[in-house]
Amino acid sequence: MSDYLQKILTARVYELAVETPVDPMPRCSSRVGSTLLLKREDFQPVFSFKIRGALNKIASLDAPTRTRGVICASAGNHAQGVALAAAHFDAPATIVMPVTTPAMKVSAVRALGATVVLKGESYAEAAAHAAELQVAHGATPIHPFDDPLVIAGQGTVAVELLRQIPGDLDAVFVPVGGGGLICGMAAYIKAVRPEIRVVGVQTVDSCAMAQSLERGERVTLDEVGLFSDGTAVKTVGRETFRLATQLIDDMLLVSNDEVCAAIKDIFEDTRTICEPAGALALAGMKRYSMAQSSPLTLCGIATGANMNFGSLRFVAERAEEREALLAVTIPERPGSFRMLASLLGEHSITEFNYRMSDISEAHVFVGVAADNSAEIASILSNLGAHGFTALDLSDNDLAKEHLRHMVGGRSAAADDERLYRFLFPERPGALLRFLDAMQADWNISLFHYRNQGSDVGRVLVGIQVPSASEPAFEAFLHTIGYPNHSESDNLAYQLFLR
Repeated sequence: MSDYLQKILTARVYELAVETPVDPMPRCSSRVGSTLLLKREDFQPVFSFKIRGALNKIASLDAPTRTRGVICASAGNHAQGVALAAAHFDAPATIVMPVTTPAMKVSAVRALGATVVLKGESYAEAAAHAAELQVAHGATPIHPFDDPLVIAGQGTVAVELLRQIPGDLDAVFVPVGGGGLICGMAAYIKAVRPEIRVVGVQTVDSCAMAQSLERGERVTLDEVGLFSDGTAVKTVGRETFRLATQLIDDMLLVSNDEVCAAIKDIFEDTRTICEPAGALALAGMKRYSMAQSSPLTLCGIATGANMNFGSLRFVAERAEEREALLAVTIPERPGSFRMLASLLGEHSITEFNYRMSDISEAHVFVGVAADNSAEIASILSNLGAHGFTALDLSDNDLAKEHLRHMVGGRSAAADDERLYRFLFPERPGALLRFLDAMQADWNISLFHYRNQGSDVGRVLVGIQVPSASEPAFEAFLHTIGYPNHSESDNLAYQLFLR
């Protein structure tokens, strides 16, 4: 390890990289009962730690070698680091990126002056093509993780970290793809403060390092999940695996939902948005601290902020850890919808989806704020005691990803239906007030609501109102006080719901 210690301490990174701060996470810390800190590598010029290793490697090349150019394969962040470092030394750069790389990262690399080649569905396929191009053109390969100079450049993160946190520090949590960052950091930490645990964090669907360490040999995954694209690596490096077997204390696996929740936690505490790979460390810290019997001081590395904007919708949907998704069967008759709302009255309703489809039973998809499994069990028990059959779908990926958006369709039973959009005040009791103001012979035939974090809830409601009740219905719309707009003549409604 002495060789790596020397390489880390002499690494050339600060010609472009900056010393990043360590930020506290007060809200998240309070919730989990430990002190959680984040080392903000997402503040680097390319919004990722990758500039460190890329710059250190390219700085080591002599002028004629730089003139022949550099080449690498990358899902995005390493690509930007190489492109910026190459431009700094006037070296031509070719970057091979998987076709699945977010468009924002592709355009960012091109903006830095590099030539981008899109090839393959994964990093492995892109790397194979980069190797072919390297042989054909004589450019110097800049490996994203399996190079001692790249590893040493990433290790400078640990040099800063231990200087910034000179006191108690129980463990450092590091996102792991190919292993360059965690091995560089661990080489320094174990040489200087060996009592600090070094914990790697991966997603359950991209866990090549975890599986390799468990089996004692490098494992090649058949496929990897692409949500955390910055750590989507099928095979870890030979050198990083060698170092990891000696230096890493533990590996943690987290779900995509936990990563989404961590992205939300970082936003709530810092008002910044990390990419999925950048939030892995916090997801791991939360899981780790929950299992401890005493408070700890933990620091995670926020590795990047190159978030694909289109992914934010998925993140928002999956980020709420304290939400139970239930399928509730109720009698299809006036008043049963109100009874269900009253049974859930003390809980914050996050989602309500329903479409009349049967004259005897109604199936309602409902989201309810719940802090833990015991509270979910209590809700299910209470519903069952009042004759409502309820199924917990909180861990059902089909329900969370698809079915929640597909509850509905046409209904032959929805006679005299009026469709309205309402703005409900986003506060407890708003739904009950709405239902209480309705006449007993009116029936809810369609209902859709999803909490969007605003001060008003956007609600779509279908109500069966007999023609004789038209004056009373108009009075209801006026007196309820909720802004509303009729959609009964909307062409989309006529095509898909009527």
